[in-house]
Amino acid sequence: MPVVVVANPKGGVGKSTLATNIAGYFASQGHAVMLGDADRQQSSALWLGLRPAAARPIRTWEIGTDQIARPPRGTTHVVIDTPGGLHGKRFNELMKLADQVVVPLQPSVFDIFATRDFLDKLAERRHADKLRIGLVGMRVDARTLAADKLRDYISSLSLPVLGELRNTQNYVHLAARGLTLFDVAPARVEKDLEQWRALCHWLDNP
Repeated sequence: MPVVVVANPKGGVGKSTLATNIAGYFASQGHAVMLGDADRQQSSALWLGLRPAAARPIRTWEIGTDQIARPPRGTTHVVIDTPGGLHGKRFNELMKLADQVVVPLQPSVFDIFATRDFLDKLAERRHADKLRIGLVGMRVDARTLAADKLRDYISSLSLPVLGELRNTQNYVHLAARGLTLFDVAPARVEKDLEQWRALCHWLDNP
């Protein structure tokens, strides 16, 4: 049972957007998906509450503040949304659960510096815990200097880049209805699905 943890110590970088759409992708493949929300803001849990009954099912996983239990039997895929400032005991608990860690990064010097130590900690655990770690650029405008700076930073990390997701209202409008890119007609979100191609392949090949 693969457990995908979406993590970055910086808030507002798109963790919930990634987590909900990864869960939506797994559900679109017919898997029994559970979405856990370790963030006090409970953005992913709120999103699940908006999800229409006709959509492919994604179950909620209650994650307590004191400890994290294993998901119930019958679950085939787990996605966990995490809080900003993830560190210490909580970080260690989640990394013990994780098979794959997806780190969203925005093209901002503040995000880059906030993430550097976190990525070093992940690298330390990568070998000990056999973690697969991948990076995703969020809200990237490929024509900007900020995007170039982000690519320069990522290229120094020796970690796979799973894609760059553009800044589009598609994610906002779908999230407001409890939906993902994978819940609507592909023609409506064709550009975005193309940007997810490499990430989906990485998720499917643990």
